[in-house]
Amino acid sequence: MQRAPSPKIELFQCRDFISAELCEELMALIDAGRRPSTIADDNGDSYFRTNETCDLSASEPAVQRLEAMLLELNGIDPAHGEPVQGQRYAVGQEFKAHTDYFAPDGLDFHKFCSVAGQRTWTYMIYLNDVLAGGATRFKTAGKTFQPEAGKLLCWNNRRPDGSVNPNTLHHGMKVRKGVKYVITKWYREKEWG
Repeated sequence: MQRAPSPKIELFQCRDFISAELCEELMALIDAGRRPSTIADDNGDSYFRTNETCDLSASEPAVQRLEAMLLELNGIDPAHGEPVQGQRYAVGQEFKAHTDYFAPDGLDFHKFCSVAGQRTWTYMIYLNDVLAGGATRFKTAGKTFQPEAGKLLCWNNRRPDGSVNPNTLHHGMKVRKGVKYVITKWYREKEWG
């Protein structure tokens, strides 16, 4: 595990976190269940997020293996985790600069945070190498990560005092050639659901 050298954000990467075989299984699940992605607070930009999403079933053996690996790595109580999601980005698709936490002044803040609280950590795993584009850029931290099959990125969406950290703003940049697959796992302050 490597920490990004920035005092503004707790941001880590771990290469080869999951095997090529598990990557393939998860990509197949994403392909089977993908749908257009949505965002919590619609800002009126219909091109803000153009990728596809798949809600992965906790009963899938591949998802169970992944969840066990995440628990072994981070020790976060699984009850605080949202269901695992997969995302697929075709050529030209992106997710413009955004944060994973719910904006406290956002229209849907209470809807999304009333039960389980705010998002704490994000764990994101690239499932394949991308021929061109598709990087994840943290502009404030001055870090850009290229997609590599099996590579994990994780970051704390909060500051040490527990407030949300705007330095976690990140951009899922446009895929220029090929297709990008990622897995995302978010954790909350309280038990999910």
